[in-house]
Amino acid sequence: MRINGIELKWLGHSGFLIKNEKTIYIDPYNIKDGLEKADIILITHSHYDHCSFADLDKIVKEGTRIITTPDCQSKIAKFKVPIKIELMEPEQELEFGDVKIYALPAYNKETHFHSKEEGWVGYVVKIENVVIYHAGDTDVIPEMQKLTGYKQQDKEFIALLPVGGRFTMSAEEAAEAAKMIKPTLAIPMHWGSIVGSEEDAKEFVQLCKEQGIRAEILEKE
Repeated sequence: MRINGIELKWLGHSGFLIKNEKTIYIDPYNIKDGLEKADIILITHSHYDHCSFADLDKIVKEGTRIITTPDCQSKIAKFKVPIKIELMEPEQELEFGDVKIYALPAYNKETHFHSKEEGWVGYVVKIENVVIYHAGDTDVIPEMQKLTGYKQQDKEFIALLPVGGRFTMSAEEAAEAAKMIKPTLAIPMHWGSIVGSEEDAKEFVQLCKEQGIRAEILEKE
């Protein structure tokens, strides 16, 4: 998918590739061999299906910047090439040329799988007139209200939302999140492998459309 000159690919589960002049990955997991090397990699938290050394090792190159929560640091410190690790906590923002990255909290409100105290995150990636929100593993949380201003006439606002249930939002809850933040496009993730089915993704898309929100399932790359 291409949006205002920016390429967006779903790599399966919660993994995505964003590309303009820079090549940016988010939570690569079980990715295929031969993908292009990363300028920037964003990791939302330390669970194995989001912070996978084997997958990161496929795409790092000398100078790759890995933006991650502190709990991942020990898992990603032994690559064969020199990389740069930058730690990220909720509400922090980093800037790399025309790419701005903001960390929004990501957590479960009532279950223990992703507690707020862990300091895990989702990411808002801003590139010129495109804003992409990768929610990480989260429930519908009050902090998402901060995203409502991104839907402006001169911006494309894409929301990548987990729909698998159990560890994250269900399809119905993810549709609630989409209704709150009002993206120009909503894309389901966190389905098709460990938890969540294609039916969950389809239900999410239908619920969004019933609310007047454009939603689309991306084919796995």
